[in-house]
Amino acid sequence: MSLLDIDLANVKYFDLNNEVNIPKNGQIQLEKDQEALAAFLEENVRPNMKTFPSLKARFDWMIENDFLEEGFVNKYEMAFIEKLYAFLEGEDFHFASFMAAFKFYNQYAQKTNDKAYYVESYLDRVAVNALFYADGNEELAMSLANEMIHQRYQPATPSFLNAGRKRRGELVSCFVLQSTDNMNSIGRIINSALQLSKMGGGVGINLSNVREAGAPVMGIANSAGGIVPIMKLLEDSFTFSSQVGARQGAGVVYLNIFHPDLMTFMATKKENADEKVRVKTLSLGLVVSDKFYELTKANKEMALFSPADVEREYGVPFNYVDITAEYDNLLANPKIHHKMISARAVEEEISKLQQESGYPYIMNVDTVNAANPISGKVVSSNLCSEILQAQTPSELNDQQEYTKLGEDISCNLGSINIVNMMKTPDFAASVEAMIRALSFVSDNSNLNVVPSVQNGNQKNHAVGLGAMGLAAMFAQNKMMYGDEEALDFTQTFFSTLNYYSLMASMHIAEDRGETFADFDKSAYADGSYFDRYLSEDFGPKTAKVENLFKDIHVPDQKDWQELKKQVMENGLYNAYRHAIAPTGSISYVNNTTASLHPIINRIEERQEGMIGKVYYPAPGLSNETLPYYQSAYDTDMRKVVDVYAAAQPHIDQGMSLTYFMRSTIPDGLYEWKDDRTNKMTTRDLSILRNYAFKKGIKTIYYVRTYTDDNQEAGVNECESCSI
Repeated sequence: MSLLDIDLANVKYFDLNNEVNIPKNGQIQLEKDQEALAAFLEENVRPNMKTFPSLKARFDWMIENDFLEEGFVNKYEMAFIEKLYAFLEGEDFHFASFMAAFKFYNQYAQKTNDKAYYVESYLDRVAVNALFYADGNEELAMSLANEMIHQRYQPATPSFLNAGRKRRGELVSCFVLQSTDNMNSIGRIINSALQLSKMGGGVGINLSNVREAGAPVMGIANSAGGIVPIMKLLEDSFTFSSQVGARQGAGVVYLNIFHPDLMTFMATKKENADEKVRVKTLSLGLVVSDKFYELTKANKEMALFSPADVEREYGVPFNYVDITAEYDNLLANPKIHHKMISARAVEEEISKLQQESGYPYIMNVDTVNAANPISGKVVSSNLCSEILQAQTPSELNDQQEYTKLGEDISCNLGSINIVNMMKTPDFAASVEAMIRALSFVSDNSNLNVVPSVQNGNQKNHAVGLGAMGLAAMFAQNKMMYGDEEALDFTQTFFSTLNYYSLMASMHIAEDRGETFADFDKSAYADGSYFDRYLSEDFGPKTAKVENLFKDIHVPDQKDWQELKKQVMENGLYNAYRHAIAPTGSISYVNNTTASLHPIINRIEERQEGMIGKVYYPAPGLSNETLPYYQSAYDTDMRKVVDVYAAAQPHIDQGMSLTYFMRSTIPDGLYEWKDDRTNKMTTRDLSILRNYAFKKGIKTIYYVRTYTDDNQEAGVNECESCSI
């Protein structure tokens, strides 16, 4: 028998899995999930796993048949690889749910060329990841194997999927670019989008520097086409370039909210937009300054400034002018053309569009830069709004050659499984292994097809260690999402994680005698970054959280003072260390909840291609934890903001914060709905966006709406940046 011979009508595992969703005697049949898992392994995996007489024979065959690269394997003696496998086998790993095994073997496990047999198990994929990222360091390989087999650390999908493979895409998840206001730059951006999309990542592109539609070009009035034609070209580029069909190319365009093409930009996502301007697959994001919130609150008009005029007057591209600080000067300058629009009308239009499509993403640029510890300005974000790194613009000549090579961004991601991480015997050692694995991705990514991205990566060694399973952690420890204990845990966990990742990055800098570029200009070098930790205690405040951390050393102010001294002396290797990305299929493999947000359903129903519906019970679901697993659609989004806000001060980049709304708002959820319509309105979204801004949230990802006919609107299906 082979995978090609399996008759889905005769296997038991799908029927058993479906019984999870059929109550019996008023109870969820959770035991059916374990029965489905056992049947899947018995009927699907074990009979169709290619076997070998020895481990050496397996590796030889995998290399000879182009499944594994030879180079990384040859960095180890076979005796060590056998020792690594013996360790992994001794840890007795078992998938925790049917969905975990199903997702792994359908999406991650390599199969023979004819797709008839599996050629690697979960243990094999973990082993290859550990060997690949350790780069010949046996101690690190054992550490990484330990972290991954206990599912404390999970590399991002492209990293976990492609590590060690002979036929593979790149290991990075996504990229961030910006265009300047000339044809050479625009042409280079389109070429870069093609190249990066081919490599497998989502691409974020900021077009704020490009002059508006109708602006003069070389003195000829009404000549500029504006940003919409560029967006159409980019959308076609992403559709065309799709990693050899392995995944759809995907991109997001960011625009400053004070750009004159603002309303046209947002109109491209309207369902009734003319086909000449409508973009179907491209995502939209807005770069929002504090000044916008100020003008909206005062119900004033706002000026939309011509980027070309601003650049001519200030000598830097539009992205690099502080709109909040310079607004009055910009408005008073007769050489800078502007047009006026009601700030409240813009606010209303944003909410309308979010209701209809889930877009635009929101990046609160002043909040981002006030917290940015690195020299330079953050001007944009990525496809999932969690990557926030400083960029510098490039300059090109008429041959599209760089006359000044700027710095753009690549995103190297991984995620901690919080529930399992809280069981680690050594928190510091776990984080050290993770940061070193992520740094390997940065160090070994070949991004020379886009020199500005390569330059930024080589100078900054930036990584994005995130986390998932926060809602599972709350529920399994009987904490309601967003309550005092939940916020206490969130703050304690992420401040502790921040401490140990700083230590890990400092150790790498010390080992290599190398820091990220311009470390000496950072808030780390002058010690100011550490001020908050020396003036405030971020340790547990509640008895429950104190008990949860009883076996983990939470740094106190003395520890932070010592770390400050060490970092100032030795530097840091990574300019950025943390970002909370959305977690997609990999959270199922880890049997945990996605990212930091609440669950969608206690029993999640997924449509898996042509197979049909597959059901996934929330991890650790039981009669005891049932009350603590509340759907995100029935949760006050201010509680979600509060949880993210508790983590944000300890995350040097951003977090993919999604709003979950119902078309009909449950009674009592939001006090401002009392005596008003229970239908979701633009006012609701405006209030929630402003609440996030006041709480110091850097970005809002997209808005998902559960409609009255049980459909989800505004759902972003792209997994290019998902972990």
